[in-house]
Amino acid sequence: MRQICLDTETTGLYADKDDRIVEVGCAEIVGRTLSDRPEAFFHRYINPERDVPIEAVNVHGLDNAFLADKPVFADIVDDFLKFIEGAELIIHNASFDVGFLNMELGRLGKGRIEDYCLKVTDSLKMASDMFPGLRNNLDVLCTRYEIDRSARTLHGALLDARLLAEVYLAMTRKQGELLGDTYEAGEKGFQIPDKSLFVRAEVPADELAEHEAFLERIAKKCKKGCRWTQALHSEETTNAS
Repeated sequence: MRQICLDTETTGLYADKDDRIVEVGCAEIVGRTLSDRPEAFFHRYINPERDVPIEAVNVHGLDNAFLADKPVFADIVDDFLKFIEGAELIIHNASFDVGFLNMELGRLGKGRIEDYCLKVTDSLKMASDMFPGLRNNLDVLCTRYEIDRSARTLHGALLDARLLAEVYLAMTRKQGELLGDTYEAGEKGFQIPDKSLFVRAEVPADELAEHEAFLERIAKKCKKGCRWTQALHSEETTNAS
């Protein structure tokens, strides 16, 4: 299955007002590999047919003078749709980019982006599920996964799409690969084939005695006893039998 990491740059934040797309970048993943083939990428600068506010220029560096001679979205739309057709789109904060793409497609009577791709996956939602309560923007994820982002001085659709591809591959790497060859994936999940590789720490006798005395104090204060102690006794009885 083709997977395409996609990013856009825009004149502002509001697709439902008069903001427009000024850049679109796509990077193709095939067989969990980010290809270096030129045809594996799609990149266009786009004349938004309006002024670009300085606030947006400060984010991506694309000003009116640079975009003046670039094609409008109508001129690149067919090539873009051909490139993404039938693929899974992976987008960070997908609602933002999808909203802008659907606005541009709607202006041309081209339907919605969902009509052309297999599905849309929001990598920000994936990251938020994996790392709840933490910041999960692209810069943070690159740092977390030790991905080089030194070239990212400004936002850029193609560069960000490539970085997103590396982040996505890191986020979806098999658990067995993350933990080493000791772990192997089976039909029923991840299993440990050789428990002898794990070292069991030996607790000093005096510390063990203190711990057991502590459990006894808990057991005396609890009407139903200490469940930890009960579980240990149950395990010892089972092992003895």
